[in-house]
Amino acid sequence: CDMTELSRPDVALAASWAEAIGEFHAAGEQHIHGAGLWGLDTLDVTEAGCRRVVDVLRAQADPATPLPEGKVHSTYFWITDGVGPDRELIGFLALRHELTAWLLEEGGHIGYAVRPSRRREGHATRALRLGVRAAAGLGIDRVLVTCEEDNHGSRRTIERCGGRYEDTRNGKRRYWIDTDRTG
Repeated sequence: CDMTELSRPDVALAASWAEAIGEFHAAGEQHIHGAGLWGLDTLDVTEAGCRRVVDVLRAQADPATPLPEGKVHSTYFWITDGVGPDRELIGFLALRHELTAWLLEEGGHIGYAVRPSRRREGHATRALRLGVRAAAGLGIDRVLVTCEEDNHGSRRTIERCGGRYEDTRNGKRRYWIDTDRTG
């Protein structure tokens, strides 16, 4: 039974969040796509640190929240698996509400990452489909999703979700997905 869900960041998942962050870093992945950690000089993986991250991430979805130059409002999700106390944070997904010039070239509307130990289980495909539905809910007709030229797993994920390849710019493959057809 597939339990992949997009959950709003929640301090109740602090232990699982810290474990996921540690797993990404142990794998040499310091920049975690979709995690929204770009504004932090240091990352505090205690429960208090998680609470600060949750507050920052939740505020960024609110159009009334002022953001730094070049940043756009985004809804952040934690990709989870399981239910109740067994629920595990297995990744991150960011849904950017609009595109800056850089996001149009390379970043896209949706960025996501699944922790290394949970890859190749279909979570990224299910999460991207849910992210595309969430974009439709924001009134976005089509989303741009990008991946590194050599990231074959992400490429397959995007294509499974209806992504139509447009071109490659600066080493990033660019795909468009209509939000009314999520595969």
